Amino acid sequence: MSSLSAAAAAVVLSAPPAHAQTIERLTNKVKELVAPVAGKTDDRLQKVAMFEHQVTGVTVSEDGRIFVNFPRWSEDVPVSAAEVMTDGSIRPYPNDEWNAWRNAKMSELSPKDHFVTVQSVVADGRGSLWVVDPAAPNSEKTVKDGPKLVQIDLKTNAVKRVYPFGPDVAGPASYLNDVRIAPDGAFAYFTDSGSPGGLVVLDLNSGKAWRVLSDDPSTQFEKGVVVHVDGEPLRRPDGRQPQFNADSIALSKDGKTLYWKALTGNTMYRISTEALQKASQDPSAAKPEKYADTEPTDGLWIDDKNRIFLSTMENDGVKILGPDGKVTPLLQDSRLRWPDTFAQGPDGTMYITASHIQDSPWFHQGWTDDSFTLFKFAPPD
Repeated sequence: MSSLSAAAAAVVLSAPPAHAQTIERLTNKVKELVAPVAGKTDDRLQKVAMFEHQVTGVTVSEDGRIFVNFPRWSEDVPVSAAEVMTDGSIRPYPNDEWNAWRNAKMSELSPKDHFVTVQSVVADGRGSLWVVDPAAPNSEKTVKDGPKLVQIDLKTNAVKRVYPFGPDVAGPASYLNDVRIAPDGAFAYFTDSGSPGGLVVLDLNSGKAWRVLSDDPSTQFEKGVVVHVDGEPLRRPDGRQPQFNADSIALSKDGKTLYWKALTGNTMYRISTEALQKASQDPSAAKPEKYADTEPTDGLWIDDKNRIFLSTMENDGVKILGPDGKVTPLLQDSRLRWPDTFAQGPDGTMYITASHIQDSPWFHQGWTDDSFTLFKFAPPD
């Protein structure tokens, strides 16, 4: 295409003024048509691994092991949670049996000790991997006895504890989305992007869980906000726009403040984790505070400098929300089709998945782009 553009430019220089203007318009039109195909890439974004199935979550342990998950959305995936090996291949994690669930075998396997629909994996830096299973295939009705948080010991590669969620916490239309573990290992905090949207708090010692800000405006999609991809409003085949509730989540490094926002929303909120814990006995203690105006986002990540990284699907990019409230673009890359989840390795390297949600059967007759990829990049100083 570079040679085509050069040839067009040469014609423009030698043609009469009227014809030159016409050819210039045609040349610009060619550039517009080529741009979506060629795309915009950023050399700072490096490919780590590619997968055959849609990937959402990623996490990196304190010793550099990488884990990902594949939600059971548009297909009955063969693996739900996996470790990414050094050669880019994957192995079911913690073993084949936990990944043996198939929708076609629902009557044969127990949802209590199998991954039904894994949405998130998080390493806590203290020797454990935490797996969030909302147990809602295709993000539809939850499977009875399926919603749970699974703790896996990274030394033994064995399940250490399973925290089940009853219907009072994860109802039939619930979809537990992502989790953050307190630095002291005492609590886990979740977003629920299902209906109604909300937050969930889990006491990791007692196993007791409770909903907070359920159906509160701070955890619901914002009316009037439209998610755009490729410059157009994202719509399902029947014309509906995606209305995702509380999704993005981040926990301050000291564990004292939780941040979240609805995916279909521009407003980021925060609350003290002390208030979330007190809400077990006094729901009125949970008073959300508006923190920043952003845009529709999926993943959030807080680094050691208290900067919040945002995955922005509308421009295939990553932006940074600074402590001063200013949002700064970091990178944009056409390969980041629906940038999803962040993770940070022990050496500071950032990882991010491209889940291609806008290319999925949710919005088309089939997959229009299934190059599911895990990337990494170096955060700015």
